[in-house]
Amino acid sequence: MTPMAIAQLGEPILRQRANAVAEPTCAEIQTLWRRMLVTMEAAGGVGIAAPQVFQPVRLMIIASRPNARYPDAPQMDPVVLINPDIESTGGEAVAFVEGCLSVPGIRGKVTRPSEVTVRYTDTEGQPQRLALSGFPARIFLHEFDHLEGRTFLDQVDSPADLVAQSVWERQCQSA
Repeated sequence: MTPMAIAQLGEPILRQRANAVAEPTCAEIQTLWRRMLVTMEAAGGVGIAAPQVFQPVRLMIIASRPNARYPDAPQMDPVVLINPDIESTGGEAVAFVEGCLSVPGIRGKVTRPSEVTVRYTDTEGQPQRLALSGFPARIFLHEFDHLEGRTFLDQVDSPADLVAQSVWERQCQSA
């Protein structure tokens, strides 16, 4: 399966609130999430939302795993979330430097809750509830922003907290 094109900052779809998925088990949605998974993996991401592949629907994948962009990420199997909603957030507010497949070359410090509990529909059309903490919670909240028409740039603590990817990598290597 060929990876899909990833919407880049400035594409109008990244600023639109995504629409609910009417039929989670339909062939179109099943094909979409599979193609999104291939796209995310090919791009080295740990999550992806449908608007990032030019699809204005409430569907996302979170898949924490160590990779070049996040070498310390915990390993988890990919989770496909259709029509996700946040039930609650909690825990400590944690600042972390995030990046995004739709905003290449830039990272920024974003403070997010360290815990989130979500409700969603799975790929078989069944309602689910999931509690996430740490990095997987951050991935979910980052991807959820995409469903709401936001990017991490809208959430940065300060414009002074933006950094070029190459500078961030140098800083990490010397730390």
